Amino acid sequence: MDTVTPEQSLCRLDDIPDGEAIAVDATLRDGDESVIVLRKGEVVHAYLNICPHAGRRLDWAPGKFLLKNDVLVCAAHGASFNAGDGLCIGGPCRGEHLRAVAVEVVDGEVRLT
Repeated sequence: MDTVTPEQSLCRLDDIPDGEAIAVDATLRDGDESVIVLRKGEVVHAYLNICPHAGRRLDWAPGKFLLKNDVLVCAAHGASFNAGDGLCIGGPCRGEHLRAVAVEVVDGEVRLT
């Protein structure tokens, strides 16, 4: 997917299977970043694709995430994060958070806010 800027859509809500996550490249204030976009029904959460433990990406393959029962697991060292708030609930960075990216769903599109 092309890199998006704040006035553009990250993706369509329908691009994310319910209960799963995708990675999208976006231009944020700090520059180009990979963003994890998680969906549960009509609710969407987004985080930088950077584990607070070692600064590595969380996906096990580009855009492929270990996500089960609303827990996102870092493929590198097994840190486990609540999908809804990004809190690390297990692993080497317990108590830390993924860095949230503000998004909203408008007319079926997930947009940066």
